Amino acid sequence: MGYAVQWLRSLIFVGQMYLMMPVLAIYFTPLALISREWAFRGVRTYCRWVRWTARWMVGLRSEIRGKPPTGEVLIAAKHQSFFDIIMIVSVVPRPKFIMKKELVWAPILGWYAKRMGCIPVDRGRKGAAVASMVDGARKGRRDGGQLVIYPQGTRVAPGAEKPYKVGTGVLYTALGIPCVPAATNVGVFWPRIGIYRKPGTAVVEFLPTIAPGMEHGPFMSRVEETVETASRRLMVEAGFRIG
Repeated sequence: MGYAVQWLRSLIFVGQMYLMMPVLAIYFTPLALISREWAFRGVRTYCRWVRWTARWMVGLRSEIRGKPPTGEVLIAAKHQSFFDIIMIVSVVPRPKFIMKKELVWAPILGWYAKRMGCIPVDRGRKGAAVASMVDGARKGRRDGGQLVIYPQGTRVAPGAEKPYKVGTGVLYTALGIPCVPAATNVGVFWPRIGIYRKPGTAVVEFLPTIAPGMEHGPFMSRVEETVETASRRLMVEAGFRIG
C-alpha cells in the first residue's frame, strides 16, 4: 500500500509539474521577448516551483551545498536526472547549458534554451560537434554567465559507470575560465525515466573551484576524481549501496 500511494502521489506531482511549464511560459514569454533577464527569471521561477512541490507532494527535499557560482565559470556537473538540472538552475543566476541539438525543437523548452544562450551540439558528428561547441561558447562569452556541461554527456544512473568525454577539457582550455565541479545524488530519488519519486533529501554540491591554466589531461583526471568521489559520498549518505 505504501508504494502504491507514493506512486500515485508521484504521478500527480509529475502531472502538475509539466502542466505548470506552459502556464509559466505563457506568463513570462512576453517579458522574455523584451529582455533575456526575464527568460532567466521565468525558468528560475519554474525550477523553484518544482523543488517546492516535490517537497510537500512526494516528500522529496532538495539541498544545495557549497556556494553557487555567480561569475563567468564552467560548471562540470554530474547528471543523473532532470532534477539536478532543476536544482542548478534554481540557484545559478545566468545558467546556459551544452545540450543535445534535438532539444532545440522541444516545445517551450527549446525556445527558452535559445533565449538563455544554451549551446546545441550534434553529438553524432564528434569532432565537428566539439568545434561547434567551442565556437558557440566563445561567442556566448559576450553575455557572461555560467556554462553548464555534463562531462559524461548524458544522464547516468546511480552505480552505473560511463567515461568522461573530452569536451569539458576542451572548453576549459579554450575559454580560459575557472571550472566549478558539481556532484549530486538526485538519481537515488528521481530516476532517469519513470514516474516514481522516492522521499528523501536530494543534494547538489558545488565543489572547490579549479583555476584556469591546467593541462587537458590532468584537468580531466581531477574533474572526474572530484565529481565521482563526491557523488559516491552523497549517494551513500542517501542510503544507496555502491558495489
